[in-house]
Amino acid sequence: MRFAVLSAGSWGTTYAAVLADAGNDVLVHARRPEIADAINTRHENPSYLPGVRLPHTLRATSDPAQALADADVAVISIPAQSLRANLAAWAPHLDERTAVVSLMKGIETDTGMRMSEVIQETAALPVERIAVLSGPNLAREIAMKNPAASVIASSDEELAQALQAASATPYFRPYTNTDVVGCELGGAVKNVIALATGLATGLGLGDNATALLMTRGLAETARLGAVLGADPLTFAGLAGVGDLVATCASPLSRNRTFGTHLGRGMTVAEATTATSQTAEGVKSAGALLSLARRHRVEMPITEVVVGVVEAQLTASKAAELLMSRTPKPEMYT
Repeated sequence: MRFAVLSAGSWGTTYAAVLADAGNDVLVHARRPEIADAINTRHENPSYLPGVRLPHTLRATSDPAQALADADVAVISIPAQSLRANLAAWAPHLDERTAVVSLMKGIETDTGMRMSEVIQETAALPVERIAVLSGPNLAREIAMKNPAASVIASSDEELAQALQAASATPYFRPYTNTDVVGCELGGAVKNVIALATGLATGLGLGDNATALLMTRGLAETARLGAVLGADPLTFAGLAGVGDLVATCASPLSRNRTFGTHLGRGMTVAEATTATSQTAEGVKSAGALLSLARRHRVEMPITEVVVGVVEAQLTASKAAELLMSRTPKPEMYT
C-alpha cells in the first residue's frame, strides 16, 4: 500500500518506520526541509528521534501535495489543535479513494470534537474512510523495535483489517476494533490523567497516589464514554487501560513529564519550554471538562487538572481537593 504520513514528529516518524518495515511504500511529510533531507540521506530524524536508525526505504518530502499524490492512505500525526487548519489546506490533495488514519489523541478546544469528527467535517469524508490508531504508543520504544501493540478502529471493519495487515511487523502487533468513540476518548482522557500523575510525582506523593489517580481516571473515562456511546470493554483494552498505564507510568511520556514539572513548581510556560514537545492533555483538558459538564458527567481529576493548568489552583491544593471529596461507592455513575 502507498502511505502518506503527515507529519514527521516522533510518533508520525515512528509509525512511518513501522509501515516501511511492513513492506509498504511510505512518504513522510516533514514541514522543515532539513528534516526531510536528514530522513532521506542520513536515515534519521535528528529533531524527534536522534540516534534512531530509520528504514532505508522510508522517504520524506517537505511538500504535502507530493506526499499525498496517489496515496491509498493518509496518516495524520500533528498537534490536535492544528488539525482543522492543516487539513483544510491538505484536503484538496486527497484522492477520492484515499482513507485517512488519525494518530492524534486530543479533543478540539473550540468544539469539543474528537479528531475523527474534525477529519470528517473538514475534509468532507464519509465516516467509512476514517480510522484511528490508539494504544500504548511510546514512540521511541517502538522506533527502537521494542515489542508493542495498538488498536486500529474504524466503523468499516474491512478498512481496519486492511490497515492491521499493512501495519504488522515482528515488533508491532495491531488489533482491530469498531469502537472509534471509545478508542479516541481513551487516548484523549489518559493524557489529562497523566498530567495528574505527573503532578503527584512532582509533589512526591508516592506510588499509591499514582495508582489511585490512574484507577479513578479510568473510571472518569468510562463514565464519559458511557454517555457518548462507547463500548465499556474498550476501556479495559489497549486503547484504554493499556494506553493509560504507559502514559501515566513512563518517564518517556510528555504529559506525565509536563505534570511533574508543574508539581515541582514550574509555571505552564516554563513546563512547556522544559518539555519541548506537545503535551496534548494541556490543551484538551478544558475541552474534555466542558464536554463532561454538557453531559452532566462528574470528572473530578480532570477538573483539578484544568484548575492547575489555568493557574486557578496550586498543585498541592489540587491534591487536597481530591482527597477531601465526599466519599462515594467505588462504582457510581
